[in-house]
Amino acid sequence: MILISVAICLSCNSQYHANKLASAKVAIRAVGHQLLLINQDSTSIIKPVLIKKPSVYNLSFNASLSFKPDQLVSIVDSIFNVASLQEKYRVEVLQCIDHEVAYSFEIHQKKERTIIPCTGRLLPNACYTINFSFLEQSTALGSRARMLGLLGLCLSAIVLIYYFKKPKSPNTFVAIDSNFQSFGLFKFYPKQNKLVIAATDISLSKKECELLAIFIANPNQIIKREELTKSVWEDNGVFVGRSLDTYISKLRKKLQGDDAIKLTNVHGVGYKLEVL
Repeated sequence: MILISVAICLSCNSQYHANKLASAKVAIRAVGHQLLLINQDSTSIIKPVLIKKPSVYNLSFNASLSFKPDQLVSIVDSIFNVASLQEKYRVEVLQCIDHEVAYSFEIHQKKERTIIPCTGRLLPNACYTINFSFLEQSTALGSRARMLGLLGLCLSAIVLIYYFKKPKSPNTFVAIDSNFQSFGLFKFYPKQNKLVIAATDISLSKKECELLAIFIANPNQIIKREELTKSVWEDNGVFVGRSLDTYISKLRKKLQGDDAIKLTNVHGVGYKLEVL
Protein backbone atom coordinates (compact mmCIF):
# COMPACT_ATOMS: atom_id res chain seq x y z
CA MET A 1 0.00 0.00 0.00
CA ILE A 2 2.91 2.33 0.69
CA LEU A 3 4.32 1.61 -2.77
CA ILE A 4 0.92 2.24 -4.34
CA SER A 5 0.59 5.52 -2.45
CA VAL A 6 4.06 6.62 -3.57
CA ALA A 7 3.19 5.74 -7.18
CA ILE A 8 -0.07 7.69 -6.96
CA CYS A 9 1.79 10.58 -5.35
CA LEU A 10 4.39 10.69 -8.11
CA SER A 11 1.74 10.37 -10.80
CA CYS A 12 -0.39 13.15 -9.33
CA ASN A 13 2.59 15.44 -8.85
CA SER A 14 3.77 14.79 -12.39
CA GLN A 15 0.33 15.55 -13.83
CA TYR A 16 -0.06 18.61 -11.63
CA HIS A 17 3.35 19.92 -12.66
CA ALA A 18 2.69 19.28 -16.36
CA ASN A 19 -0.62 21.15 -16.22
CA LYS A 20 0.94 24.08 -14.39
CA LEU A 21 3.81 24.18 -16.87
CA ALA A 22 1.47 24.34 -19.87
CA SER A 23 -0.83 26.93 -18.25
CA ALA A 24 2.08 29.12 -17.18
CA LYS A 25 3.62 29.13 -20.67
CA VAL A 26 0.33 30.08 -22.32
CA ALA A 27 -0.33 32.84 -19.78
CA ILE A 28 3.18 34.26 -20.09
CA ARG A 29 2.95 34.38 -23.88
CA ALA A 30 -0.36 36.21 -23.47
CA VAL A 31 1.41 38.76 -21.27
CA GLY A 32 4.04 39.28 -23.99
CA HIS A 33 1.33 39.72 -26.61
CA GLN A 34 -0.39 42.43 -24.56
CA LEU A 35 2.90 44.28 -24.02
CA LEU A 36 3.54 44.35 -27.76
CA LEU A 37 0.02 45.64 -28.39
CA ILE A 38 0.63 48.49 -25.94
CA ASN A 39 3.58 49.40 -28.15
CA GLN A 40 1.30 49.17 -31.18
CA ASP A 41 3.36 46.25 -32.42
CA SER A 42 1.34 43.42 -33.93
CA THR A 43 4.09 41.85 -36.04
CA SER A 44 7.09 41.26 -33.77
CA ILE A 45 7.70 37.72 -32.63
CA ILE A 46 7.51 36.54 -29.04
CA LYS A 47 10.34 34.09 -28.52
CA PRO A 48 9.63 30.65 -26.99
CA VAL A 49 9.04 30.80 -23.25
CA LEU A 50 12.05 29.20 -21.56
CA ILE A 51 12.30 27.53 -18.18
CA LYS A 52 15.52 28.81 -16.64
CA LYS A 53 15.19 26.67 -13.51
CA PRO A 54 12.30 25.03 -11.65
CA SER A 55 9.36 27.44 -11.43
CA VAL A 56 11.22 30.27 -13.25
CA TYR A 57 10.04 31.18 -16.77
CA ASN A 58 11.72 33.61 -19.15
CA LEU A 59 9.88 35.77 -21.71
CA SER A 60 11.84 37.55 -24.45
CA PHE A 61 11.13 39.43 -27.69
CA ASN A 62 12.93 40.04 -30.96
CA ALA A 63 12.09 43.77 -30.78
CA SER A 64 12.53 46.56 -28.25
CA LEU A 65 9.56 47.90 -26.31
CA SER A 66 8.50 50.44 -23.71
CA PHE A 67 5.78 50.33 -21.03
CA LYS A 68 4.77 51.68 -17.67
CA PRO A 69 5.22 49.32 -14.70
CA ASP A 70 1.57 49.66 -13.69
CA GLN A 71 0.60 48.42 -17.16
CA LEU A 72 2.74 45.32 -16.67
CA VAL A 73 1.31 44.71 -13.21
CA SER A 74 -2.26 45.04 -14.50
CA ILE A 75 -1.68 42.76 -17.49
CA VAL A 76 0.00 40.04 -15.45
CA ASP A 77 -2.65 40.17 -12.72
CA SER A 78 -5.52 39.95 -15.20
CA ILE A 79 -4.08 37.08 -17.24
CA PHE A 80 -2.83 35.09 -14.27
CA ASN A 81 -6.25 35.30 -12.63
CA VAL A 82 -7.90 33.91 -15.75
CA ALA A 83 -5.28 31.12 -15.92
CA SER A 84 -5.68 30.38 -12.17
CA LEU A 85 -2.01 31.21 -11.56
CA GLN A 86 -2.72 33.07 -8.34
CA GLU A 87 0.14 31.68 -6.32
CA LYS A 88 2.89 33.81 -4.89
CA TYR A 89 5.06 35.02 -7.77
CA ARG A 90 7.76 37.56 -8.66
CA VAL A 91 8.17 39.39 -11.98
CA GLU A 92 11.56 40.84 -12.94
CA VAL A 93 12.19 42.98 -16.05
CA LEU A 94 15.85 42.53 -17.11
CA GLN A 95 17.83 44.70 -19.49
CA CYS A 96 19.27 42.67 -22.35
CA ILE A 97 22.54 44.61 -22.35
CA ASP A 98 23.71 43.97 -18.80
CA HIS A 99 20.93 41.74 -17.37
CA GLU A 100 20.34 44.26 -14.61
CA VAL A 101 16.84 44.43 -13.13
CA ALA A 102 15.08 47.45 -14.61
CA TYR A 103 11.86 46.79 -12.72
CA SER A 104 10.34 44.11 -10.51
CA PHE A 105 7.36 43.42 -8.31
CA GLU A 106 6.16 40.60 -6.09
CA ILE A 107 2.61 39.35 -5.51
CA HIS A 108 1.42 37.50 -2.41
CA GLN A 109 -1.93 36.02 -1.60
CA LYS A 110 -1.84 38.25 1.48
CA LYS A 111 -2.09 41.76 0.10
CA GLU A 112 -0.07 43.26 2.95
CA ARG A 113 2.94 41.28 1.71
CA THR A 114 2.55 42.33 -1.93
CA ILE A 115 5.30 44.71 -3.21
CA ILE A 116 4.61 46.86 -6.29
CA PRO A 117 7.10 49.80 -6.45
CA CYS A 118 7.47 52.74 -8.86
CA THR A 119 4.35 52.11 -10.93
CA GLY A 120 4.29 55.56 -12.58
CA ARG A 121 7.74 55.61 -14.16
CA LEU A 122 7.98 54.79 -17.85
CA LEU A 123 10.56 52.20 -18.85
CA PRO A 124 12.42 53.59 -21.89
CA ASN A 125 12.26 51.84 -25.23
CA ALA A 126 14.87 49.08 -25.08
CA CYS A 127 15.45 45.34 -25.27
CA TYR A 128 14.04 43.56 -22.24
CA THR A 129 13.52 40.00 -21.02
CA ILE A 130 11.06 39.20 -18.25
CA ASN A 131 11.45 36.50 -15.63
CA PHE A 132 8.38 35.04 -13.89
CA SER A 133 9.18 33.16 -10.69
CA PHE A 134 6.38 31.09 -9.09
CA LEU A 135 7.59 31.06 -5.53
CA GLU A 136 5.12 28.56 -4.04
CA GLN A 137 4.69 26.06 -6.86
CA SER A 138 7.27 23.61 -5.52
CA THR A 139 5.79 24.03 -2.05
CA ALA A 140 2.34 23.16 -3.39
CA LEU A 141 3.73 20.05 -5.05
CA GLY A 142 5.56 19.11 -1.87
CA SER A 143 2.40 19.57 0.18
CA ARG A 144 0.46 17.27 -2.12
CA ALA A 145 3.27 14.72 -1.95
CA ARG A 146 3.35 14.86 1.84
CA MET A 147 -0.44 14.57 2.05
CA LEU A 148 -0.54 11.54 -0.25
CA GLY A 149 2.43 9.97 1.51
CA LEU A 150 0.80 10.53 4.91
CA LEU A 151 -2.45 9.06 3.61
CA GLY A 152 -0.59 5.98 2.40
CA LEU A 153 1.13 5.55 5.77
CA CYS A 154 -2.18 5.96 7.63
CA LEU A 155 -3.89 3.37 5.43
CA SER A 156 -0.97 1.00 5.91
CA ALA A 157 -1.09 1.50 9.68
CA ILE A 158 -4.84 0.81 9.73
CA VAL A 159 -4.35 -2.40 7.74
CA LEU A 160 -1.53 -3.56 10.02
CA ILE A 161 -3.52 -2.77 13.17
CA TYR A 162 -6.54 -4.58 11.77
CA TYR A 163 -4.41 -7.59 10.83
CA PHE A 164 -2.73 -7.94 14.22
CA LYS A 165 -5.82 -7.07 16.23
CA LYS A 166 -8.12 -9.31 14.18
CA PRO A 167 -9.10 -12.32 16.30
CA LYS A 168 -7.86 -15.51 14.77
CA SER A 169 -10.61 -18.01 14.13
CA PRO A 170 -10.34 -20.87 16.61
CA ASN A 171 -11.63 -23.22 13.92
CA THR A 172 -8.68 -22.72 11.59
CA PHE A 173 -6.23 -25.58 11.37
CA VAL A 174 -2.78 -24.09 11.96
CA ALA A 175 0.47 -25.98 12.43
CA ILE A 176 2.14 -24.13 15.31
CA ASP A 177 5.41 -26.04 15.27
CA SER A 178 6.72 -29.53 14.68
CA ASN A 179 5.59 -30.73 18.14
CA PHE A 180 1.86 -30.07 17.91
CA GLN A 181 -0.98 -29.01 15.64
CA SER A 182 -3.78 -26.61 16.52
CA PHE A 183 -7.38 -27.22 15.52
CA GLY A 184 -10.21 -25.34 17.12
CA LEU A 185 -9.40 -24.86 20.79
CA PHE A 186 -7.29 -28.01 20.88
CA LYS A 187 -3.58 -28.66 20.55
CA PHE A 188 -2.76 -32.13 19.29
CA TYR A 189 0.56 -33.71 20.32
CA PRO A 190 0.81 -36.93 18.23
CA LYS A 191 4.23 -37.91 19.58
CA GLN A 192 3.01 -37.57 23.16
CA ASN A 193 -0.38 -39.19 22.54
CA LYS A 194 -2.38 -36.33 23.98
CA LEU A 195 -4.73 -33.42 23.38
CA VAL A 196 -4.48 -30.16 25.30
CA ILE A 197 -7.35 -27.74 25.84
CA ALA A 198 -7.33 -24.86 28.32
CA ALA A 199 -4.18 -26.24 29.97
CA THR A 200 -5.90 -29.61 30.46
CA ASP A 201 -4.21 -32.75 29.12
CA ILE A 202 -6.36 -35.46 27.52
CA SER A 203 -4.63 -38.79 26.99
CA LEU A 204 -5.05 -40.62 23.69
CA SER A 205 -4.39 -44.21 22.75
CA LYS A 206 -2.15 -44.99 19.79
CA LYS A 207 -5.13 -45.83 17.59
CA GLU A 208 -6.96 -42.67 18.65
CA CYS A 209 -3.84 -40.65 17.72
CA GLU A 210 -3.61 -42.28 14.31
CA LEU A 211 -7.28 -41.70 13.58
CA LEU A 212 -7.22 -38.11 14.79
CA ALA A 213 -4.13 -37.35 12.70
CA ILE A 214 -6.02 -38.48 9.58
CA PHE A 215 -9.05 -36.34 10.44
CA ILE A 216 -6.91 -33.24 11.19
CA ALA A 217 -5.13 -33.64 7.85
CA ASN A 218 -8.52 -33.72 6.08
CA PRO A 219 -10.86 -31.30 7.91
CA ASN A 220 -14.48 -31.12 6.72
CA GLN A 221 -13.91 -34.02 4.35
CA ILE A 222 -15.62 -37.40 4.41
CA ILE A 223 -13.16 -40.21 5.00
CA LYS A 224 -14.42 -43.65 4.06
CA ARG A 225 -14.46 -46.43 6.62
CA GLU A 226 -12.29 -48.57 4.36
CA GLU A 227 -9.59 -45.88 4.23
CA LEU A 228 -9.57 -45.48 8.00
CA THR A 229 -9.37 -49.20 8.71
CA LYS A 230 -6.71 -49.75 6.07
CA SER A 231 -4.55 -46.89 7.36
CA VAL A 232 -4.83 -47.74 11.06
CA TRP A 233 -5.33 -51.52 11.23
CA GLU A 234 -3.93 -53.05 8.04
CA ASP A 235 -0.45 -53.80 9.41
CA ASN A 236 -1.33 -53.63 13.09
CA GLY A 237 -2.97 -56.89 14.00
CA VAL A 238 -6.53 -58.17 13.83
CA PHE A 239 -9.35 -55.77 13.02
CA VAL A 240 -12.71 -56.37 14.64
CA GLY A 241 -15.73 -54.95 12.81
CA ARG A 242 -16.84 -52.63 15.61
CA SER A 243 -13.32 -51.46 16.55
CA LEU A 244 -13.49 -48.37 14.36
CA ASP A 245 -16.87 -47.33 15.77
CA THR A 246 -15.56 -47.82 19.30
CA TYR A 247 -12.53 -45.60 18.78
CA ILE A 248 -14.62 -42.97 16.99
CA SER A 249 -16.97 -42.89 19.96
CA LYS A 250 -14.04 -42.40 22.34
CA LEU A 251 -12.60 -39.60 20.21
CA ARG A 252 -16.01 -37.92 19.99
CA LYS A 253 -16.20 -37.74 23.77
CA LYS A 254 -12.69 -36.34 24.07
CA LEU A 255 -13.49 -33.59 21.57
CA GLN A 256 -16.54 -32.37 23.48
CA GLY A 257 -14.57 -29.48 24.98
CA ASP A 258 -15.01 -27.44 21.77
CA ASP A 259 -18.54 -27.05 20.41
CA ALA A 260 -17.13 -25.95 17.05
CA ILE A 261 -15.51 -29.37 16.53
CA LYS A 262 -17.72 -32.35 15.70
CA LEU A 263 -16.83 -35.86 14.63
CA THR A 264 -19.87 -36.95 12.64
CA ASN A 265 -20.99 -40.19 11.06
CA VAL A 266 -21.89 -40.14 7.36
CA HIS A 267 -24.22 -43.11 7.21
CA GLY A 268 -22.97 -45.94 5.07
CA VAL A 269 -19.88 -44.03 3.94
CA GLY A 270 -17.55 -43.04 6.76
CA TYR A 271 -16.77 -40.18 9.14
CA LYS A 272 -16.00 -36.48 8.95
CA LEU A 273 -14.31 -34.02 11.32
CA GLU A 274 -16.50 -30.94 11.03
CA VAL A 275 -15.19 -27.50 11.81
CA LEU A 276 -18.16 -25.19 12.20
